Order: sequence, then C-alpha cells, then structure tokens
Amino acid sequence: MGVKRVLEKYSGAVLLAPYGLLFIIFIVIPIAVAMGLSFTFYNTIQPPRFIGINNYVNLLTVDTAFMQYVLPKTILFGLVAGVGGYVLSFFLAWSISQLPSAPRTVLAIIIYSPSMTGAIMLQNVWQVVFNGDRSGYLNYILMQLNIIESPVVWLQSETALMPIMIIVTLWSSMGVGFLAILAGILNGNPELYEAAYIDGVKNRFQEILYVTIPSARPQMLFGAVMSIVATVNASNIGVALTGYNPTPNNAGQLIISHIEDFGFRRFEMGYAAALSVVLLIFMRFITVGANKLFGDKEGE
Repeated sequence: MGVKRVLEKYSGAVLLAPYGLLFIIFIVIPIAVAMGLSFTFYNTIQPPRFIGINNYVNLLTVDTAFMQYVLPKTILFGLVAGVGGYVLSFFLAWSISQLPSAPRTVLAIIIYSPSMTGAIMLQNVWQVVFNGDRSGYLNYILMQLNIIESPVVWLQSETALMPIMIIVTLWSSMGVGFLAILAGILNGNPELYEAAYIDGVKNRFQEILYVTIPSARPQMLFGAVMSIVATVNASNIGVALTGYNPTPNNAGQLIISHIEDFGFRRFEMGYAAALSVVLLIFMRFITVGANKLFGDKEGE
C-alpha cells in the first residue's frame, strides 16, 4: 500500500520526468552554455578565455554591420514576414472557413503545401524565378511586357533582395499555425455568433473582433508562436537564395545569418554566442507580447 500511495502521489512528476529531462538537456543546458560562451573569446581551437562583456560592447560599438544593417533588417523582416504572415494566415483561415467542406479542404491543402517544401527545393524553385539572366521567369515576363529592357540581377540587388526574401517567406509560412487557426475558427460555437448579433454586432468585422478571435484564442496563441518559430527559421533565406554569407552588400543579412557568419565561417564562437543571446532576448519579448494578446486572461 505504501508503494501504491507514493506512486499515486508522485504520478504527475513521474509522467513529466522524461519531458523535464529532455527540456534540460536540449534547452536549459544549451542556453546556459551559450550565455557562458558569450562572455569569452573562443575560436574553437584554443580554450575559451573570459573577456567579460567585451562581446556585447563590440556588438553595439564595433560591429557596424550589425547596427546599420542586421538589426534594422531583422526588425523589418520580423514585422513584415512575421506579423504580416500571421495576419495573412488568419485572413486566409477565416476566408476559407466560410466555404463548404469540399472546396475548403482543397484550398487548405493548397495553402498548406508550400510549408512542407524542403529548403533545397525552395531555394531551387525561387532561384529559377529570380534568375538574373533572360531565362529567369520574372525577367522573361517583364521583358515580354516591355517593362524592362535588359535582365535584372534580382538576387544581387540591394533594393530587391529583402522584398524577395519576404515574398518567399510569406509563400511558405502557411504551416501548422495556419491549420490551428483554421481549426479554432471552425470549432467555434455557433450560438456565440447568434448571441453577439442579438447584443448589437452589426457586421463581419465586429464579428471577427468580438467573437471569432476571442473564441479561437488558444489556437491564435499557438499560431503566433509557430509564426515566430517559422520567421526565425526562415531568417537564413537570403543566404540560401544568393549563396553568399554575408549577403551582397548586407542587403539580406539578418541576425541568424550574422550568427552563422561569425560562428561557422570566422569561428568567433564567443561573439556568435553573444548574438544568440540577443536573439533569445528578442524572441522572449515577442513571445511575452503574443501571450499577453492571446493568452488565457481568466485568471487576471
């Protein structure tokens, strides 16, 4: 009986133990190591040498590429591709939720399928579209329409590379978050909509604002988190498209690319770790903001 009571008392801890162990191994320890390395000079050959906060000082004062290009472009990319992709996923999910079951299923599969495209396939497809000679699909179409007279090297252009990165990211961003939002909208209680119109809701916009979003709040939060993850994962798309790191004239250089440049090309692991910590802090603030918007407010 004593053993049975102990098992019943600590059953929750026993069930959570594997997850807790994996969380410590793959999340807590790597973050702790990265934070520790961020205060060192480490070139992967010699042992790490403690240098205090020099990496963070250099990040703000010496690394002109970070302050002039990487940080502003990362914020721009995050706002347009991240926030814009999230808004687009909600709009598409709400739009197709208004359709009958059969066309809704077909459209959901079509919208979701680009997110399953591997990085290599994604790179090859869009490199053909934006090829800088006459064989590139975009150049061919624009020249046939007499919009341009000669081919444009799109992926080497300072003005065109960032919009191309955003387009490619948005095209492939309708993933699991999009499906979760769609499921949340479809599972909404129809009685809530009827009650809302009785209480004074007059149009579809008010219906979305006061009924759809609150009723799908958990799925909206999950979609926001997945949008953050997808945006971070897509941050190296500029390097994948151009084949260069740094990207030409830092036109598409984001913080992930910057970390890879210093960590795996220059082997300045200490500085790369400091950049990773900055990225972690940014993601933490964004996640907290998403939780404030869509988290459970019943306990407040």
